[in-house]
Amino acid sequence: MTHSAPPAARICPACDGFASAAITTGTRLNDGSRATLRVACPGCRGTGHVPTPASAVRLAQVAR
Repeated sequence: MTHSAPPAARICPACDGFASAAITTGTRLNDGSRATLRVACPGCRGTGHVPTPASAVRLAQVAR
């Protein structure tokens, strides 16, 4: 008997799964460390994955 599983989430093509990055601003804080900004990928909104296309979901439902 086969088990049906939902389609796997796809890795975001914009960030290749590395959804956030720390970018240095160049300025130093009082303790000597650098100030950084955390930036999230706009394509996946910081998750690293994009939703599965609706056509793939429909094909998976038909295959059951």
